[in-house]
Amino acid sequence: MVEIEKLEKEMATRTLTPFNVGDTVKVEYRIVEGNKERLQAFEGIVIARKHGGLRENFVVRKIAAGGIGVERTFPIQSPLVDSLVVTRRGNVRRAKLYYLRKKIGKAAIVKEGRATKTVK
Repeated sequence: MVEIEKLEKEMATRTLTPFNVGDTVKVEYRIVEGNKERLQAFEGIVIARKHGGLRENFVVRKIAAGGIGVERTFPIQSPLVDSLVVTRRGNVRRAKLYYLRKKIGKAAIVKEGRATKTVK
């Protein structure tokens, strides 16, 4: 139990770029193959954020070659997630964008241009 609490404290200090559902992000993920280590980029639309807190996950969906949809779930606090860059901000009204799974081509595009709030 003590090790878990220590690990959670370490993970809580790590921060990623703020992002929301509907944003297009590029995730650099550390892949370990044997004794080699490399970074692999995965770019797509964030369709869900789940569970909140230290154990929060987010799901990214992209369209691969041949029009095949690929989804990948990333833990936010994972040390294997090297970086996260928001390439486009999406303007959505839903917390989960699972309906994008049925859309093809232009229909699967999320509107751009969510206004950022400024606090005075």
